[in-house]
Amino acid sequence: MKNLRAIGRLLFFAFYTLYKSGQIIFANLLLRADMRRTLRIRQRWAKVLLPMIGLRVHKEGTAPDFPCILMSNHRSYIDPAVLARDVPGYGVAKAEMANWPVVGWGARVAGVLFIRREDPKSRKATLSGIAEKVREGFPVILFVEGTTHTKPSTVDFRPGGFKLAAEEGIKIVPVAIEFQSKADCWVDDDTFLPHLFRRFREKNRHVHVHYGPVLSGSDPVALLRDCKAWIDGELSTIQKGFLQKPLN
Repeated sequence: MKNLRAIGRLLFFAFYTLYKSGQIIFANLLLRADMRRTLRIRQRWAKVLLPMIGLRVHKEGTAPDFPCILMSNHRSYIDPAVLARDVPGYGVAKAEMANWPVVGWGARVAGVLFIRREDPKSRKATLSGIAEKVREGFPVILFVEGTTHTKPSTVDFRPGGFKLAAEEGIKIVPVAIEFQSKADCWVDDDTFLPHLFRRFREKNRHVHVHYGPVLSGSDPVALLRDCKAWIDGELSTIQKGFLQKPLN
């Protein structure tokens, strides 16, 4: 039964993602290219997809609908979809994601900025791209740890986004993401499709996403410190809630 559930969800995930990606392409061909329309389509994709694959999202706080950088911790490959459900904004992802089956193609047509973190030129170009999109009026989603992990609190944040925010006067919104099960985190040498299949076998999974207060200022060190402290505090609160009242 669990294997049938996983196969059904994988098929839905693949075909629905291809369908919405095609919708974006045809809308841009038949009408004119419109990034706001593209991001709204991606938002509808996430709102339909997540419950269909058994992921229950528990949200606290107000998701921003204004130009800003959302600074989030990172647990899983599904994190971008969790945030896209609430925020019609640009995403930033590692360049390898562009080669993932189905997901990579969908990301390319849905406004994802790809970065090669080991390449200084790529990092600089991505930061310039972030600043440009914020100036155009869009939120941008940035996973500031640069990696996924299962540690209870955040690991070191990459400072580039905070320097950019301080220099350009960009607002920051911290975001905390936590899954009830650590098995949902994508870590170590686990590969994409086998991990996806294993997690799709489960009837229900739960993720909490908390949106924080707006942070701004001209000191990047203070921005990073305050953002990290808020996210760590929210992660601790969410984890304590799991112990007090586990969700089924």
